[in-house]
Amino acid sequence: MRLPFLIAAACGLSLPTLAQIARPPKPAIPVSAPTSPTILAVAPPAAPGSGLRGLAADEPNKKNLTILPIPVIFYQDETGLGYGLGGLVSGRLGADTATRPSNARVQYWQTEKKQSLIQLVHTVFTPGEAFYLNGEISLYDTRLFYYGKGNDTPDDNESLLGYKLFIINQRVQKQVAPKVFAGLLYRFTNVYDFDFNRQAENGTTNSFLTDPRVSIRERQAHRTSGLGPALTLDTRDNASTTFRGNYVDGTVLFAGGGLGSDFKFTRYQLDARHFQPLGSAGRSVLAVQYVGQFHTGKVPFREQAGIGANIGGTLYNNANLLRGIYEQRYRDRQMMMVQAELRQKLFWRLDGAVFGGVGQVAEALDGFAFDGVKAAGGGGIRFNFIRRDRINLRLDYAVGTGGSSGIYFAIGEAF
Repeated sequence: MRLPFLIAAACGLSLPTLAQIARPPKPAIPVSAPTSPTILAVAPPAAPGSGLRGLAADEPNKKNLTILPIPVIFYQDETGLGYGLGGLVSGRLGADTATRPSNARVQYWQTEKKQSLIQLVHTVFTPGEAFYLNGEISLYDTRLFYYGKGNDTPDDNESLLGYKLFIINQRVQKQVAPKVFAGLLYRFTNVYDFDFNRQAENGTTNSFLTDPRVSIRERQAHRTSGLGPALTLDTRDNASTTFRGNYVDGTVLFAGGGLGSDFKFTRYQLDARHFQPLGSAGRSVLAVQYVGQFHTGKVPFREQAGIGANIGGTLYNNANLLRGIYEQRYRDRQMMMVQAELRQKLFWRLDGAVFGGVGQVAEALDGFAFDGVKAAGGGGIRFNFIRRDRINLRLDYAVGTGGSSGIYFAIGEAF
């Protein structure tokens, strides 16, 4: 039975980098992906200026940084019991309150079935926001379900696929105009030590071996390495929990042999978000996001565009795409997705949210069609545990196309 659960200690609060994620074949039971540990943390003391109420700017605080140790414990059928340790650093760099808060998260966990993760994720605004840095360094020993490439892969294709994955994803951008940042993005991945010996759900050979769109080279250890420009307009009042503003990010990534990549391809990505307070009381916020990712060239399966849950971390600027659909349940060369979320102040440190979205993947741009759209949606609650920096704990429940469902525990908003 794939039944994730949170093991809570006294005064403990769920706090992961990612979530518990569902798989389609058993719609009544939420499951999780190995990139998604459940983390236990103790909430820090209250600090001024939190929640949706009034949408006011945070008050100055003499303490610039908050440092929290975070025990990690979770369970999922693919990996068994997992446990480890993490930490969170959050705050402004310098005394300038016009500089938005930065944060960095580090974690290590391992499981009884020998999966593990070592990860550092960071979002940094230097003093005066002269520079913006965002990235991750991750080493996974992971196990996920593979269904094949395409928008209409059947549930019976479900096959357990294990591999080790090393990621470096880093952007460095300089503010070239008010709230406009320009710079470079570099991404490196190394996939190795494949384990695809288990049969598919229908008892046949593992679908990763039989998928006609997976090349022999993709089934072997391989690397991708790409570099390209990044241009961002970011008028959000806070990068972690936004009340108002816009975020428009465009990147182009060129991967090829000259950079040490085993595959040559180009990635074009647009991420556009709008945040609008509703009503005069300032207790509601409407958040809307569009993501389009498009490829030319030969893209290996792990780097293809996908929809479902939290995909790729910094690959999608730390956004969760279509909660309620299993991790990269649908993947292909092209992808478009739009989602919206209504966030409502409730009382004390608690907020509520309802959300929904639609998306689709395709091999070519002319493959998009209305009858192939996948949908997901749900609701959840938020606990504001670092008021000064608007860092929220998020608990969501979501359902998606095909009857899939999932419970998601996370730090920060989905986008």
